[in-house]
Amino acid sequence: MSESKIEDQASEQTLTFADLGLSPKVLSAVTDAGYTVPTPIQAGAIPHALLGKDVLGIAQTGTGKTAAFVLPMITRLEKGRARARMPRTLILEPTRELAAQVEENFIKYGKNHKLNIALLIGGVSFDEQEKKLERGADVLIATPGRLLDHRERGKLLLNAVDILVIDEADRMLDMGFIPDIERICEMIPFTRQTLFFSATMPPEITKLTEKFLQAPVRVEVSKAASTATTVTQRLVKSKSKDWDKRATLRDLIRAEEGELKNAIIFCNRKTAVSELFRSLVKHEFDAGALHGDMDQRARMAMLAGFRDGKLKLLVASDVAARGLDIPDVSHVFNFDVPIHAEDYVHRIGRTGRAGRSGKAFTLATKADGKYVDAIEKLIGQSIEWHDGDLSTIVHDDSADEAPRRGAKGARGRGGRKSDAEKRPRRGRKSDEAPAVAAAVDAPVEDVAQAPAVAIEERTERRDAIRVGNAERQRATYGSDQRNTRNQDRDRRHRRDDLGEAPIGFGDDIPAFMKVVAKV
Repeated sequence: MSESKIEDQASEQTLTFADLGLSPKVLSAVTDAGYTVPTPIQAGAIPHALLGKDVLGIAQTGTGKTAAFVLPMITRLEKGRARARMPRTLILEPTRELAAQVEENFIKYGKNHKLNIALLIGGVSFDEQEKKLERGADVLIATPGRLLDHRERGKLLLNAVDILVIDEADRMLDMGFIPDIERICEMIPFTRQTLFFSATMPPEITKLTEKFLQAPVRVEVSKAASTATTVTQRLVKSKSKDWDKRATLRDLIRAEEGELKNAIIFCNRKTAVSELFRSLVKHEFDAGALHGDMDQRARMAMLAGFRDGKLKLLVASDVAARGLDIPDVSHVFNFDVPIHAEDYVHRIGRTGRAGRSGKAFTLATKADGKYVDAIEKLIGQSIEWHDGDLSTIVHDDSADEAPRRGAKGARGRGGRKSDAEKRPRRGRKSDEAPAVAAAVDAPVEDVAQAPAVAIEERTERRDAIRVGNAERQRATYGSDQRNTRNQDRDRRHRRDDLGEAPIGFGDDIPAFMKVVAKV
C-alpha cells in the first residue's frame, strides 16, 4: 500500500483554520466555538479529506481527531441532498457515548447548515431511529451492531454512502467488531472516501487498512501508543485483597484532595465498578458509576453530571477510556492495572488534555508485575513509584493460604485466631472511612469541645453528599430494583386473581374421565 506520511512539525502550528480550505459557513461555526488554530492532526488531515483522499490518522487521545473528520465532512455535504433510507455519509463508533459525542460535534459545527443527522445506537427505540432514516440522513452515526440490525430489517441501504469514517479502530478491535466492520465495508460502494482513525496500530488494524483504504495519506502526529507529556504518572503499591486496594485508593484520594478537581477511576470488570462505587458511597465520597450494563439514559445522565461538575469521582469500565470529550479531568486512578497495555494509554489520556496538566495513579499488586512491564515497554519509559515499589510491601494477605480444618496452626478449641480470621471482613468498622469511624468512637466530651461551626459545616457537606449519592444509586440501580418489585407484585396479584388452588382437575375434568367404568 503506497502512502505519503506527514509528520508532526512545528510549522503546522502556524496554520489557522482559514488556511485549511473549509467553507465560510464552517469557519464561522468554528470561530463561534472559540477555535482559531488547528491541532496537528486537524492541520494534517483536513486538507486531504477536503480533496476526497483516503486518510489514515494516527494520534493519541485528546488531540482533536473528531473535528479532523467532522469539519471537512460538513464542507463537502453542502452540495447534494439525502434520500430516504440512503445516507450520504457513515461514521462508525465503538460505543454509544462516542457516537452521541460525534452527533454533538455535528450539531455544534453544522449550525449554519440544515443537515439531517441520524444516530443509530443501542438502548434507543428502533421506531424513532427508523423515522429519521425515512426522512433521509445526510450524516449517519452508528455503532456496528445496531447498524447491521437496521440493515437486516430492510430499513437501511448503504449504496449511496460517499464518505465512510471508522473511528477508534483499535477499540473496535478490542471489542470484537472487526468482522462487523468488514461486512459493512463490503456493503458500501468501492468508490467511497474512507477516513480511518486510531490511536494505536496493531497488526490486525494494519491489515484492515491495507484491505479497505486506497493509497491513503498517513497523518501521524505522535508515536503510536505514546502518552502525553502533560500527565504525571505514578505507580502505587497495594496488597492484593480488594479491601486493601479500596483502602489504598481512599488514602490516595484524600492525599490528593488539594489538587483533585475531579477524577475517573478505572476498573477492569463491570462487577468491580459496582463494588467500588458502593464502597465509595458508603464512605461518603461524591461518586458515580459508568459501565456497559447500565441503561443508556442513566449512562448519559451520569456522564453529563460528571462533565458539568456535579460529580467529583466517576468509577468506570473501559467504556469511558476512549475519546470521550471531558477536557478538564485533573486525575485518573487505575484501580486495576489494565490487562492490555494499550488501554493504559487511553485511560490516562482522559487527563492532561488540551495542554492542561494532569496526574495518573495506578494501583499495582505483586500479581500485576507482568502487566506493568508490558505498559512500560509499550510507552517506552519507566513509571516512577509513588511511595516505594512492590518489594517494600511487608506482608500481603493474598500470600496466606486459608487454614484447613485440622491443619497445624488452625484455630482449635481454646486456640489462637489465625491470620485469616483476624483480617477485617467487609462491613467491619476497620473498613469504614476514618472520619466516620472517628466520629462514632469519639468520647462525648471531645465532640462537645469541637467548634460548633465546623461540626455544622461537616454535617451539611455530609448530608449533601448522601443526598447526591442516593440519587445516583437510584439512577444506576433503582430501575432494576423497581422492576423486580413490580414483577413480584404482579405475580402476587395474579395468584390472588386465580383464587384458591383447585384439587386435581377442579371443574375442568376431561370428558374421557367421565365415562362410567364397566364392572
